[in-house]
Amino acid sequence: MMWDAVTEALGGLYPDEQPWHVTYPAEGYRLRAASAYPAAGHWHLVGYGLGERWGFELTVRVARGVEEQPPQWPFVLLDQVAAYVASLDGPVEDGQWINWGGPVTGFPHTDGPDTGLTVLILTEDPQLGSRFLQLVGVTAAEADGRVDVPEDPLMVTDPARA
Repeated sequence: MMWDAVTEALGGLYPDEQPWHVTYPAEGYRLRAASAYPAAGHWHLVGYGLGERWGFELTVRVARGVEEQPPQWPFVLLDQVAAYVASLDGPVEDGQWINWGGPVTGFPHTDGPDTGLTVLILTEDPQLGSRFLQLVGVTAAEADGRVDVPEDPLMVTDPARA
């Protein structure tokens, strides 16, 4: 998927919003860039860089308060998951999950808060479709079915809920 197609897809959802953009240095990073769009109650982030080889891009929705800028930890998370995806022999798909081995926020190594969300579920982005796999942070108990995941049609990752 090309850069313009990603920008067009998100621009269609958020035509009146100005996104935040970050670029990644080429050395040591899998993504070329990522954007964060302010949405109702959350930031909607999308990475640029997996589409040309893998046919999809990664997204994540992160709970938002009144802050004017998105937190930095989701940008780090998108690139780390992109590196993980690139290291696999086979494709990733809707419903696959990744035991992250620690807080998905990167705590204490990033600006992210401490959280019990330690597993990422990859699922089709509910507004963008199958060419976008959304990362959804859940607890280990939710991932293995011991506890129900709260109902949320947009599947926003909220570090404060765990």
